[in-house]
Amino acid sequence: MPPPPRPTRLVRPRPRAALAAVVASLLALATTPAALAQPPEREVGPGPQTVRFATYNTAFSEFRSAEGEFLADLRAGDDTQIGAIAQVIQYQRPDVVQIGEFDYAGAVDGEDEYAAPDAFRTNYLEVSQAGEAPIHYPYAFVAPVNTGVPSGFDLNRDGETTGPDDAWGFGWYEGQYGMLVLSKYPIVEEQVRTFQHFRWSDMPGALLPSDPATTDTGDWYAEEVLEEFPLSSKSHWDVPVRIGGHVVHTLNAHPTPPAFDGEEQRNVRRNHDEIRLWADYLRPSTSRYLYDDDGQHGGLRPGASFVILGDYNDDPCDGDGVGIHQLLEHPRVNTRVTPSSEGGVQQTELQGGINLEHDCPPEHDTADFTGPGNLRVDYALPSADLQIEDAGVFWPLVDDPWYEVVDQSDHRMVWVDVRVPTRNGR
Repeated sequence: MPPPPRPTRLVRPRPRAALAAVVASLLALATTPAALAQPPEREVGPGPQTVRFATYNTAFSEFRSAEGEFLADLRAGDDTQIGAIAQVIQYQRPDVVQIGEFDYAGAVDGEDEYAAPDAFRTNYLEVSQAGEAPIHYPYAFVAPVNTGVPSGFDLNRDGETTGPDDAWGFGWYEGQYGMLVLSKYPIVEEQVRTFQHFRWSDMPGALLPSDPATTDTGDWYAEEVLEEFPLSSKSHWDVPVRIGGHVVHTLNAHPTPPAFDGEEQRNVRRNHDEIRLWADYLRPSTSRYLYDDDGQHGGLRPGASFVILGDYNDDPCDGDGVGIHQLLEHPRVNTRVTPSSEGGVQQTELQGGINLEHDCPPEHDTADFTGPGNLRVDYALPSADLQIEDAGVFWPLVDDPWYEVVDQSDHRMVWVDVRVPTRNGR
Protein backbone atom coordinates (compact mmCIF):
# COMPACT_ATOMS: atom_id res chain seq x y z
CA MET A 1 0.00 0.00 0.00
CA PRO A 2 1.22 3.54 -0.71
CA PRO A 3 2.21 5.76 2.21
CA PRO A 4 -0.36 8.28 3.52
CA PRO A 5 -0.83 11.40 1.38
CA ARG A 6 1.43 14.34 2.10
CA PRO A 7 0.62 17.97 1.37
CA THR A 8 1.80 19.12 -2.06
CA ARG A 9 4.35 21.95 -2.07
CA LEU A 10 2.96 24.51 -4.48
CA VAL A 11 4.47 27.46 -6.26
CA ARG A 12 4.82 30.96 -4.95
CA PRO A 13 4.70 33.79 -7.51
CA ARG A 14 7.35 36.47 -7.34
CA PRO A 15 6.34 39.31 -4.98
CA ARG A 16 5.14 42.42 -6.81
CA ALA A 17 7.67 44.52 -4.93
CA ALA A 18 10.46 42.84 -6.85
CA LEU A 19 9.26 44.46 -10.08
CA ALA A 20 10.63 47.80 -8.94
CA ALA A 21 14.09 46.29 -8.58
CA VAL A 22 13.88 44.84 -12.06
CA VAL A 23 12.92 48.19 -13.59
CA ALA A 24 15.75 49.90 -11.74
CA SER A 25 18.25 47.33 -13.01
CA LEU A 26 17.06 47.73 -16.58
CA LEU A 27 17.35 51.52 -16.38
CA ALA A 28 20.87 51.21 -15.06
CA LEU A 29 21.75 48.80 -17.82
CA ALA A 30 20.66 51.31 -20.46
CA THR A 31 23.88 53.26 -19.82
CA THR A 32 26.08 50.18 -19.39
CA PRO A 33 27.34 48.49 -22.58
CA ALA A 34 27.10 44.70 -22.53
CA ALA A 35 30.44 43.02 -21.94
CA LEU A 36 29.50 40.15 -24.24
CA ALA A 37 27.16 39.99 -27.21
CA GLN A 38 23.59 38.95 -26.45
CA PRO A 39 21.24 36.90 -28.61
CA PRO A 40 18.12 38.73 -29.81
CA GLU A 41 15.02 38.50 -27.65
CA ARG A 42 12.32 36.18 -29.00
CA GLU A 43 9.07 37.82 -30.04
CA VAL A 44 5.83 36.81 -28.38
CA GLY A 45 2.73 36.87 -30.58
CA PRO A 46 -0.91 35.82 -30.30
CA GLY A 47 -0.43 32.59 -32.28
CA PRO A 48 1.97 29.67 -31.83
CA GLN A 49 5.21 30.86 -30.29
CA THR A 50 8.72 29.64 -29.74
CA VAL A 51 9.51 28.84 -26.11
CA ARG A 52 12.97 27.98 -24.81
CA PHE A 53 13.15 25.21 -22.19
CA ALA A 54 16.50 24.55 -20.55
CA THR A 55 18.21 22.46 -17.92
CA TYR A 56 21.34 23.54 -16.10
CA ASN A 57 23.22 21.57 -13.45
CA THR A 58 24.96 24.48 -11.75
CA ALA A 59 27.26 22.54 -9.38
CA PHE A 60 26.15 24.94 -6.63
CA SER A 61 25.97 22.02 -4.18
CA GLU A 62 29.39 20.67 -5.14
CA PHE A 63 31.00 23.94 -4.12
CA ARG A 64 29.43 23.95 -0.66
CA SER A 65 29.90 21.59 2.27
CA ALA A 66 27.45 22.66 4.98
CA GLU A 67 23.74 23.28 5.38
CA GLY A 68 22.91 26.97 5.07
CA GLU A 69 26.14 27.94 3.30
CA PHE A 70 24.43 28.24 -0.08
CA LEU A 71 21.64 30.41 1.31
CA ALA A 72 24.20 32.69 2.94
CA ASP A 73 26.04 33.09 -0.38
CA LEU A 74 22.78 33.87 -2.16
CA ARG A 75 21.89 36.54 0.36
CA ALA A 76 25.37 38.10 0.22
CA GLY A 77 24.93 38.66 -3.53
CA ASP A 78 28.65 38.67 -4.32
CA ASP A 79 29.56 35.03 -4.92
CA THR A 80 31.68 34.58 -8.07
CA GLN A 81 30.37 31.15 -9.02
CA ILE A 82 26.70 32.01 -8.50
CA GLY A 83 27.23 35.21 -10.46
CA ALA A 84 28.74 33.30 -13.37
CA ILE A 85 25.81 30.85 -13.47
CA ALA A 86 23.36 33.77 -13.39
CA GLN A 87 25.32 35.41 -16.21
CA VAL A 88 24.86 32.31 -18.40
CA ILE A 89 21.13 32.30 -17.67
CA GLN A 90 20.89 36.01 -18.49
CA TYR A 91 22.68 35.41 -21.80
CA GLN A 92 20.78 32.31 -22.91
CA ARG A 93 17.48 33.68 -21.54
CA PRO A 94 15.45 30.46 -21.26
CA ASP A 95 11.73 30.95 -20.72
CA VAL A 96 11.54 27.92 -18.44
CA VAL A 97 14.64 26.49 -16.76
CA GLN A 98 15.26 23.65 -14.36
CA ILE A 99 18.27 24.36 -12.17
CA GLY A 100 20.08 21.37 -10.69
CA GLU A 101 22.16 21.24 -7.51
CA PHE A 102 20.16 24.06 -5.94
CA ASP A 103 20.04 23.34 -2.20
CA TYR A 104 16.58 23.20 -0.64
CA ALA A 105 16.43 26.09 1.84
CA GLY A 106 13.45 24.58 3.62
CA ALA A 107 15.82 22.06 5.19
CA VAL A 108 17.53 24.88 7.13
CA ASP A 109 15.93 25.43 10.53
CA GLY A 110 13.62 28.40 10.58
CA GLU A 111 13.92 29.21 6.88
CA ASP A 112 11.11 29.55 4.38
CA GLU A 113 11.41 27.03 1.55
CA TYR A 114 11.42 29.86 -1.02
CA ALA A 115 14.19 31.80 0.73
CA ALA A 116 16.86 30.52 -1.66
CA PRO A 117 14.86 30.99 -4.90
CA ASP A 118 13.89 34.50 -3.81
CA ALA A 119 17.49 35.43 -2.99
CA PHE A 120 18.77 33.95 -6.26
CA ARG A 121 16.28 35.97 -8.28
CA THR A 122 16.65 39.23 -6.33
CA ASN A 123 20.43 39.30 -5.85
CA TYR A 124 21.68 37.62 -9.02
CA LEU A 125 19.21 37.08 -11.87
CA GLU A 126 17.55 40.48 -11.50
CA VAL A 127 20.92 42.23 -11.26
CA SER A 128 23.14 42.61 -14.32
CA GLN A 129 26.03 40.16 -14.29
CA ALA A 130 29.09 41.42 -16.24
CA GLY A 131 26.88 43.62 -18.38
CA GLU A 132 24.20 41.08 -19.27
CA ALA A 133 20.58 42.18 -19.12
CA PRO A 134 18.78 41.18 -15.92
CA ILE A 135 16.15 38.49 -16.29
CA HIS A 136 12.89 38.15 -14.39
CA TYR A 137 11.13 34.89 -13.57
CA PRO A 138 7.79 35.66 -11.91
CA TYR A 139 7.10 31.99 -11.14
CA ALA A 140 9.12 29.37 -9.28
CA PHE A 141 8.65 25.91 -7.89
CA VAL A 142 10.74 24.25 -5.21
CA ALA A 143 10.04 21.32 -2.87
CA PRO A 144 11.84 18.92 -0.51
CA VAL A 145 14.25 16.29 -1.83
CA ASN A 146 15.58 13.02 -0.44
CA THR A 147 19.27 13.93 -0.59
CA GLY A 148 20.86 14.11 2.82
CA VAL A 149 17.73 12.86 4.60
CA PRO A 150 18.96 10.23 7.12
CA SER A 151 17.55 6.76 6.54
CA GLY A 152 18.65 5.31 9.88
CA PHE A 153 19.92 2.23 8.02
CA ASP A 154 23.34 1.07 6.88
CA LEU A 155 22.49 1.26 3.18
CA ASN A 156 26.05 0.76 1.88
CA ARG A 157 26.96 -1.89 4.50
CA ASP A 158 30.03 -0.11 5.82
CA GLY A 159 29.05 -0.63 9.46
CA GLU A 160 27.76 2.92 9.90
CA THR A 161 24.30 4.45 9.58
CA THR A 162 25.08 8.16 9.55
CA GLY A 163 27.17 8.82 6.45
CA PRO A 164 26.05 10.60 3.24
CA ASP A 165 25.73 7.22 1.53
CA ASP A 166 23.21 6.14 4.19
CA ALA A 167 20.81 8.98 3.41
CA TRP A 168 17.80 8.23 1.19
CA GLY A 169 19.68 10.16 -1.46
CA PHE A 170 23.43 10.74 -1.27
CA GLY A 171 24.11 13.99 0.56
CA TRP A 172 26.16 15.40 3.41
CA TYR A 173 23.21 17.43 4.68
CA GLU A 174 19.47 17.54 4.07
CA GLY A 175 18.44 19.40 0.94
CA GLN A 176 21.84 19.20 -0.78
CA TYR A 177 21.67 18.68 -4.58
CA GLY A 178 18.08 19.93 -4.73
CA MET A 179 16.27 21.39 -7.75
CA LEU A 180 14.51 24.59 -8.76
CA VAL A 181 12.14 25.39 -11.63
CA LEU A 182 11.90 29.00 -12.81
CA SER A 183 9.36 30.16 -15.38
CA LYS A 184 8.25 33.28 -17.21
CA TYR A 185 4.88 31.60 -17.65
CA PRO A 186 2.35 30.83 -14.92
CA ILE A 187 2.75 27.48 -13.18
CA VAL A 188 -0.51 25.54 -13.03
CA GLU A 189 -0.54 25.01 -9.28
CA GLU A 190 -3.45 22.60 -9.12
CA GLN A 191 -1.71 20.21 -11.53
CA VAL A 192 1.73 20.10 -9.86
CA ARG A 193 2.70 16.58 -8.79
CA THR A 194 5.72 15.37 -6.83
CA PHE A 195 6.97 11.80 -6.32
CA GLN A 196 9.51 12.22 -3.53
CA HIS A 197 8.04 9.40 -1.44
CA PHE A 198 7.10 6.83 -4.09
CA ARG A 199 8.69 3.57 -2.88
CA TRP A 200 11.15 1.77 -5.10
CA SER A 201 9.68 -1.62 -4.20
CA ASP A 202 6.25 -0.48 -5.45
CA MET A 203 7.50 -0.34 -9.04
CA PRO A 204 6.54 -3.59 -10.80
CA GLY A 205 9.65 -5.44 -11.92
CA ALA A 206 11.93 -2.99 -10.12
CA LEU A 207 15.66 -3.66 -10.56
CA LEU A 208 16.26 -3.98 -6.83
CA PRO A 209 19.92 -4.82 -6.14
CA SER A 210 20.90 -8.32 -5.10
CA ASP A 211 23.45 -9.40 -2.53
CA PRO A 212 26.29 -11.04 -4.52
CA ALA A 213 26.97 -13.32 -1.53
CA THR A 214 23.57 -15.04 -1.88
CA THR A 215 21.57 -16.72 -4.64
CA ASP A 216 18.48 -14.63 -3.95
CA THR A 217 17.41 -11.67 -6.04
CA GLY A 218 16.61 -8.17 -4.84
CA ASP A 219 17.91 -8.88 -1.34
CA TRP A 220 20.63 -6.24 -0.89
CA TYR A 221 18.21 -4.19 1.19
CA ALA A 222 16.27 -5.81 4.04
CA GLU A 223 12.49 -5.82 3.98
CA GLU A 224 12.27 -3.15 6.68
CA VAL A 225 14.48 -0.92 4.52
CA LEU A 226 12.40 -1.44 1.39
CA GLU A 227 9.28 -0.56 3.35
CA GLU A 228 10.63 3.01 3.44
CA PHE A 229 13.14 3.25 0.57
CA PRO A 230 12.06 5.93 -1.96
CA LEU A 231 12.84 5.40 -5.63
CA SER A 232 13.82 9.00 -6.27
CA SER A 233 17.25 9.99 -5.01
CA LYS A 234 16.14 13.66 -5.08
CA SER A 235 12.54 13.83 -6.29
CA HIS A 236 10.48 13.69 -9.48
CA TRP A 237 8.36 16.76 -10.23
CA ASP A 238 5.66 17.33 -12.82
CA VAL A 239 5.47 21.14 -12.95
CA PRO A 240 3.07 22.32 -15.69
CA VAL A 241 3.32 25.82 -17.19
CA ARG A 242 0.51 27.59 -19.04
CA ILE A 243 1.50 29.25 -22.31
CA GLY A 244 -1.56 31.05 -23.59
CA GLY A 245 -4.24 28.37 -23.70
CA HIS A 246 -1.77 25.48 -23.79
CA VAL A 247 -0.22 23.61 -20.88
CA VAL A 248 3.25 22.08 -21.14
CA HIS A 249 4.31 19.74 -18.33
CA THR A 250 7.94 20.04 -17.31
CA LEU A 251 9.08 16.67 -15.97
CA ASN A 252 12.01 17.30 -13.66
CA ALA A 253 14.40 14.85 -12.01
CA HIS A 254 18.06 14.26 -11.18
CA PRO A 255 18.68 10.51 -10.81
CA THR A 256 21.62 9.21 -8.83
CA PRO A 257 24.85 8.59 -10.76
CA PRO A 258 25.14 4.95 -11.92
CA ALA A 259 28.48 4.59 -10.13
CA PHE A 260 30.11 4.61 -6.69
CA ASP A 261 28.71 1.21 -5.75
CA GLY A 262 29.85 -2.42 -5.81
CA GLU A 263 29.01 -5.67 -7.50
CA GLU A 264 25.41 -5.28 -6.37
CA GLN A 265 25.13 -2.16 -8.58
CA ARG A 266 22.63 -0.47 -6.31
CA ASN A 267 23.22 2.94 -7.93
CA VAL A 268 23.22 1.63 -11.50
CA ARG A 269 19.90 -0.07 -10.87
CA ARG A 270 18.36 2.89 -9.08
CA ASN A 271 19.40 5.23 -11.89
CA HIS A 272 17.69 2.92 -14.41
CA ASP A 273 14.45 2.84 -12.45
CA GLU A 274 14.45 6.58 -11.73
CA ILE A 275 14.56 7.13 -15.49
CA ARG A 276 11.93 4.43 -15.95
CA LEU A 277 9.52 6.35 -13.72
CA TRP A 278 9.15 9.05 -16.38
CA ALA A 279 9.05 6.51 -19.21
CA ASP A 280 6.15 4.76 -17.48
CA TYR A 281 4.53 8.08 -16.52
CA LEU A 282 4.05 9.00 -20.19
CA ARG A 283 1.55 6.22 -20.96
CA PRO A 284 -1.64 5.18 -19.14
CA SER A 285 -0.91 1.51 -19.81
CA THR A 286 2.35 1.66 -17.85
CA SER A 287 1.63 4.29 -15.20
CA ARG A 288 -1.28 2.88 -13.21
CA TYR A 289 0.97 1.76 -10.35
CA LEU A 290 2.44 5.22 -9.76
CA TYR A 291 1.21 7.39 -6.89
CA ASP A 292 2.33 10.91 -6.08
CA ASP A 293 2.90 12.55 -2.70
CA ASP A 294 -0.81 13.47 -2.50
CA GLY A 295 -1.86 9.86 -3.09
CA GLN A 296 -3.07 10.46 -6.66
CA HIS A 297 -2.47 7.46 -8.92
CA GLY A 298 -1.55 7.26 -12.60
CA GLY A 299 0.53 9.27 -15.02
CA LEU A 300 0.29 11.91 -17.70
CA ARG A 301 -2.92 11.96 -19.69
CA PRO A 302 -2.76 11.06 -23.40
CA GLY A 303 -2.00 13.99 -25.67
CA ALA A 304 -0.54 16.22 -22.97
CA SER A 305 2.54 18.20 -24.02
CA PHE A 306 5.70 17.89 -21.94
CA VAL A 307 9.43 18.58 -21.81
CA ILE A 308 11.67 16.25 -19.80
CA LEU A 309 14.40 18.27 -18.04
CA GLY A 310 17.36 17.43 -15.86
CA ASP A 311 20.72 15.79 -15.32
CA TYR A 312 19.90 12.09 -15.73
CA ASN A 313 23.50 10.93 -15.18
CA ASP A 314 23.28 8.54 -18.12
CA ASP A 315 24.95 8.69 -21.54
CA PRO A 316 23.26 6.67 -24.32
CA CYS A 317 26.50 4.94 -25.37
CA ASP A 318 29.28 5.74 -22.90
CA GLY A 319 29.61 5.58 -19.12
CA ASP A 320 27.98 3.10 -16.75
CA GLY A 321 24.29 3.88 -17.13
CA VAL A 322 21.82 1.52 -18.79
CA GLY A 323 18.51 3.40 -18.65
CA ILE A 324 18.37 6.56 -20.78
CA HIS A 325 17.28 4.61 -23.86
CA GLN A 326 13.88 4.31 -22.12
CA LEU A 327 13.35 8.01 -22.88
CA LEU A 328 15.36 8.43 -26.07
CA GLU A 329 13.46 5.58 -27.73
CA HIS A 330 10.07 6.40 -26.24
CA PRO A 331 7.33 6.90 -28.86
CA ARG A 332 6.04 10.01 -27.08
CA VAL A 333 9.44 11.75 -27.02
CA ASN A 334 10.71 13.97 -29.84
CA THR A 335 14.40 13.25 -30.53
CA ARG A 336 14.57 14.60 -34.09
CA VAL A 337 17.11 17.23 -33.03
CA THR A 338 19.95 16.46 -30.61
CA PRO A 339 21.47 19.47 -28.78
CA SER A 340 25.11 19.95 -29.77
CA SER A 341 28.10 22.26 -29.45
CA GLU A 342 31.48 22.89 -31.04
CA GLY A 343 33.05 23.13 -27.61
CA GLY A 344 32.34 19.48 -26.83
CA VAL A 345 34.19 18.41 -29.96
CA GLN A 346 37.13 20.67 -29.16
CA GLN A 347 37.43 19.36 -25.62
CA THR A 348 37.58 15.75 -26.82
CA GLU A 349 40.47 16.73 -29.08
CA LEU A 350 42.26 18.72 -26.37
CA GLN A 351 41.72 16.30 -23.48
CA GLY A 352 42.15 13.06 -25.40
CA GLY A 353 42.41 10.03 -23.12
CA ILE A 354 39.23 8.06 -22.54
CA ASN A 355 37.29 10.61 -24.59
CA LEU A 356 38.86 9.17 -27.73
CA GLU A 357 37.40 5.76 -26.87
CA HIS A 358 33.81 7.01 -26.61
CA ASP A 359 31.17 5.93 -29.11
CA CYS A 360 28.71 8.84 -28.83
CA PRO A 361 29.45 11.98 -30.91
CA PRO A 362 31.41 14.48 -28.78
CA GLU A 363 29.28 17.36 -30.06
CA HIS A 364 26.44 15.92 -27.97
CA ASP A 365 28.41 15.89 -24.70
CA THR A 366 26.97 18.06 -21.93
CA ALA A 367 29.38 17.52 -19.02
CA ASP A 368 33.14 17.88 -18.58
CA PHE A 369 34.09 14.90 -16.41
CA THR A 370 37.56 13.75 -15.43
CA GLY A 371 37.17 10.02 -14.66
CA PRO A 372 34.66 8.69 -17.19
CA GLY A 373 35.43 11.46 -19.70
CA ASN A 374 32.97 13.92 -21.16
CA LEU A 375 29.44 12.56 -21.44
CA ARG A 376 25.92 13.41 -22.54
CA VAL A 377 23.97 13.34 -19.27
CA ASP A 378 21.78 16.48 -19.34
CA TYR A 379 18.55 16.42 -21.32
CA ALA A 380 15.78 18.69 -22.60
CA LEU A 381 13.41 16.28 -24.38
CA PRO A 382 10.08 17.61 -25.68
CA SER A 383 7.00 15.58 -26.47
CA ALA A 384 6.36 14.41 -30.02
CA ASP A 385 3.59 16.99 -30.52
CA LEU A 386 5.99 19.91 -30.00
CA GLN A 387 8.01 20.96 -33.04
CA ILE A 388 11.70 21.54 -32.31
CA GLU A 389 12.98 24.74 -33.93
CA ASP A 390 16.48 24.69 -32.47
CA ALA A 391 18.50 23.11 -29.68
CA GLY A 392 21.98 23.40 -28.28
CA VAL A 393 24.57 22.79 -25.60
CA PHE A 394 26.17 26.02 -24.41
CA TRP A 395 29.81 24.90 -24.54
CA PRO A 396 31.96 27.66 -26.06
CA LEU A 397 35.39 27.19 -27.63
CA VAL A 398 38.46 27.95 -25.52
CA ASP A 399 39.14 31.28 -27.23
CA ASP A 400 35.59 32.48 -26.58
CA PRO A 401 35.16 34.92 -23.63
CA TRP A 402 32.33 32.72 -22.39
CA TYR A 403 34.59 29.69 -21.93
CA GLU A 404 35.83 30.78 -18.50
CA VAL A 405 32.30 31.67 -17.44
CA VAL A 406 30.75 28.27 -18.19
CA ASP A 407 33.70 26.52 -16.54
CA GLN A 408 32.20 27.42 -13.15
CA SER A 409 30.24 24.15 -13.44
CA ASP A 410 31.23 20.76 -14.83
CA HIS A 411 27.89 20.72 -16.69
CA ARG A 412 26.74 22.92 -19.56
CA MET A 413 23.30 24.39 -20.08
CA VAL A 414 21.19 22.35 -22.51
CA TRP A 415 18.29 24.10 -24.22
CA VAL A 416 15.58 23.38 -26.75
CA ASP A 417 13.35 25.84 -28.59
CA VAL A 418 9.92 24.38 -29.33
CA ARG A 419 6.87 25.71 -31.12
CA VAL A 420 3.97 25.83 -28.66
CA PRO A 421 0.38 26.35 -29.75
CA THR A 422 -1.11 29.04 -27.52
CA ARG A 423 -4.79 28.35 -28.17
CA ASN A 424 -7.09 25.35 -27.79
CA GLY A 425 -4.35 23.47 -25.94
CA ARG A 426 -4.67 20.85 -23.27
